[in-house]
Amino acid sequence: MSARLTAWRLPGELCADAELLVSELATNAVRHTISTRFLCGIGLIPEGCLRLEVHDQDGTGRGLPTREPGPDDESGRGLLLVQEIADSWGVDRSLLTGGNAVWATLTIPL
Repeated sequence: MSARLTAWRLPGELCADAELLVSELATNAVRHTISTRFLCGIGLIPEGCLRLEVHDQDGTGRGLPTREPGPDDESGRGLLLVQEIADSWGVDRSLLTGGNAVWATLTIPL
């Protein structure tokens, strides 16, 4: 992923944010779904944004974890990070895997 972002000549801070977001979304796919595999995708979209996606195979319809982390919890803040860093994010049904497609966008500075 890093090589692709560099090839697109994106700013270093945007690349770092993108890598963090994909890491958080992939971690959620591993920890909170029954998937044995997941797909990650990145792409430039016409609105001047970088789109990041993680597709899992979880067809149970459970969606995203909804538990709020407590002050002493050592985990559970990944989606809070995604919400703070991404310009937009959400979840759709994946046409590729039949599971969830969790996505985030980052605006590319001019």
